[in-house]
Amino acid sequence: MHAMSRSESPSQPSLGTRPSLVTGLQSGDEDRWQEFFRRYGPVIRGFALKAGLTETEADEVVQETCIGVSRNVAEYRYDPKRCRFKTWLLNLASWRVKNQYEKRRRWEARRPRTPEDEEWELSSALENNYFQNASSNDLDALWESEWRSQMLSNALTSVRSDFSPTQFQIFDLSAIKGWAASEVARSLGVSLMSVYLAKHRVAAALKREVQRLERKSEREVCGK
Repeated sequence: MHAMSRSESPSQPSLGTRPSLVTGLQSGDEDRWQEFFRRYGPVIRGFALKAGLTETEADEVVQETCIGVSRNVAEYRYDPKRCRFKTWLLNLASWRVKNQYEKRRRWEARRPRTPEDEEWELSSALENNYFQNASSNDLDALWESEWRSQMLSNALTSVRSDFSPTQFQIFDLSAIKGWAASEVARSLGVSLMSVYLAKHRVAAALKREVQRLERKSEREVCGK
C-alpha cells in the first residue's frame, strides 16, 4: 500500500525551534519548558552517550544543560544568521559533557585503585582526551548525528500507521536490522517480491516524512 499524504499535525514533534518556544522559555512558560524537555532532552542525552559518558553521567548532562538553558536563555536573541538555537544548545551541552569528564577525573584521583580498574581507566582517559581535543567540526558532526537520529525516530513513528504491521516488520528486519531479503521472507512467510515492495514503499514514505519534518522545522525556525 502507498503511504497516505500527511497533514501538519501539531501532535507530531519536530526538532526545529519556533521563536515562540524561545520566547516561552524566556518568560518561564511551564508548557514551553515541558515541550523543550520532550524535544531536546533525548538529543542531549544521546549526544552525551556518544561522547563516551555513562547512562548516569548522560542523565546529569541533560539536567545540567536544562539548568544552563534556564540561566542563560534570557540573553539569547533569535538570529539564525549569527547563532542558531541548535548551535547555542550544542555549546551548553558540550560544556556539561566536559564538566562530567572533569568530575570523573577528580573522583578517580581520590579513590583507591584496584587492578580491575586499569582497563576502565585507560578507556575513560582515551575518551576524555578525544572529547577535550575534539574540534568544533567533530562536535558539530556528533551533535548533528544525534539530531538526525531523533528526527528519523520521529519520522518512523509518523509513518508506522500508514502501513500494515507485516509491511513495517519487513522494513524493520531488512532495512534497520539488516536481514537478507530471503531471510525476512522465510521468517515472515511472505514472498521475496513482498519484501522488496514493502521495503521500498516504507523507505520512500520515510524519506518524504523526514523531508516534511525538515521543511516544517525550517518554517518554525524562520517564523514563516
